[in-house]
Amino acid sequence: MATVTRSAVLDEAHTGDIRGALGTIRAGDTAAPRTLSGKLKTLLAVVGPGLIVMIGDNDAGAFSTYGQAGQNYGFRLLWTLLLLIPVLYVNQEMVLRLGAVSGVGHARLILARFGKFWGAFSVIDLFLLNALTIITEFIGITLAAGYLGVPKILAVAGAALIIISSAFTGSFRRFERIAITFCAGSLLLIPLYFMTHPSLSSMAHGFTVPGLPGGSGQMATVMLLVIGIVGTTIAPWQLFFQQSYVIDKRITPRYMKYEKADLWIGIAIAIVGGAAVMGMTAAAFAGTRAAGNFTDSAGLASGIAAYAGHAAGVVFVIALLDASVIGAFAVSLSSAYAIGDVLGLNHSLHRGIGSAKGFYAVYAALICGAAAIVLIPGSPLGLFTEGVQVLAGVLLPSATVFLLLLCNDREVLGPWVNGRKTNAFTGTVIAILVTLSVILTASVVFPSITAGQILGIVIACAAAAALGGTVVAARRALRRRAARVTASEEIIAEHIADAMAEDAADMTDRDSWRMPPLSELSAPAVSGARKIGLTVLRAYLFASMILVIVKIVEVAIGH
Repeated sequence: MATVTRSAVLDEAHTGDIRGALGTIRAGDTAAPRTLSGKLKTLLAVVGPGLIVMIGDNDAGAFSTYGQAGQNYGFRLLWTLLLLIPVLYVNQEMVLRLGAVSGVGHARLILARFGKFWGAFSVIDLFLLNALTIITEFIGITLAAGYLGVPKILAVAGAALIIISSAFTGSFRRFERIAITFCAGSLLLIPLYFMTHPSLSSMAHGFTVPGLPGGSGQMATVMLLVIGIVGTTIAPWQLFFQQSYVIDKRITPRYMKYEKADLWIGIAIAIVGGAAVMGMTAAAFAGTRAAGNFTDSAGLASGIAAYAGHAAGVVFVIALLDASVIGAFAVSLSSAYAIGDVLGLNHSLHRGIGSAKGFYAVYAALICGAAAIVLIPGSPLGLFTEGVQVLAGVLLPSATVFLLLLCNDREVLGPWVNGRKTNAFTGTVIAILVTLSVILTASVVFPSITAGQILGIVIACAAAAALGGTVVAARRALRRRAARVTASEEIIAEHIADAMAEDAADMTDRDSWRMPPLSELSAPAVSGARKIGLTVLRAYLFASMILVIVKIVEVAIGH
């Protein structure tokens, strides 16, 4: 296969030297580092996208959701974090691969490969959910400020100024250095964990023994929280942010293994942080009257202070404040990148305000709008935060479906398309996410649902997923057999096989492969079955979203 040198990169600022927070790689420096120090320098220059997206994921909503799990159910939901590790890696590895190989953002790829209808749906979903998520970041800021005795308006205005000015520097490196400095603040959770000293045996039991706490009549509330944990750990904005940030950092396939290492570092810190919050709140509220009565993150801080001392409460809210700022950075950027992609605007942190007005205007508008909303008195801030995380969990399956389809598009990824194992794993993840939303729906419609009935739903969904997988496999087998009938098609198949073999033998060629300009790609074949499947999935998820809102309103009235 001839090396593709043309690129689909939409903004010329996305090409050139890698200027990371911790190092630089010149565009013309194509020699692979051979020494340990050379590899370390390369890793330091590349580190950023995976770290920021994962630590940004442990934002104000995550503090609230993990803390609610610990306060209301102790250590019994820790196992969810362990199961989400491979899901996190596979999902984010696919988007970093899409970014490095295609040079085009997630929103623009969906628009180009699936049409305006699905592209608009995805971007509208992202924009609305991101706007709500940014509000939760400022909710975290107000709660932390209230605990510290800082006036709400002063804290919100100051945070908004920091978040906006950090991005408006016109220097990618300067922004990334600020973001990584805030990422370092997330490590405050480690000493805080030891200050609250949760039982190691209880932590180990929570990680290794899965179960759903709560009896009949409480299952809807528990499922709401479980889906909230999924939604806060693996949110749709992460897919859009990391792909665009990899592009903006000018990372190409040549540095794929270093970017994967960056992702693993971020995942490790995020999971340790989530477990620390869940564990410390479980320990702090165990046996107290507040156990099972979550209110908000300020209530978590008060409980931790009562258990481990005032200093522990202060450290918790400082970590919450830090997490809220990182989350606002990342979520706002994911929206600004997506809008720039779709509308053809300049969208790079390498550019100054003058040459990327639309990009920075979207970013600033989201921050200012969220800051204004949280200053409205009387808002149910804690419940709002939970609701946003649950909505993210409900909408995640459709985002993952598009991600999977893009990663199997040879026009887009060429020799970097998914393998069978990745497809099988991602298909299983989608089935599990849909199953969770089915359980949530059933729990809302039938509040007295039992554990046995939930098991029946799981078995039914598993059978449906297995049947669907069998049908897909059978259709592919039939297509492969039909392809052998025509000699010309056999020649094409042999040519592709030979080209892929050459790529496997010549890693340098594979590492330099980039997606051609979008205008040169052949139109994707979209079968009627795929259209029906996507439409049914979207309709069901929309219905689930309505039921989530109904359940949140019920909980709000109960409070």
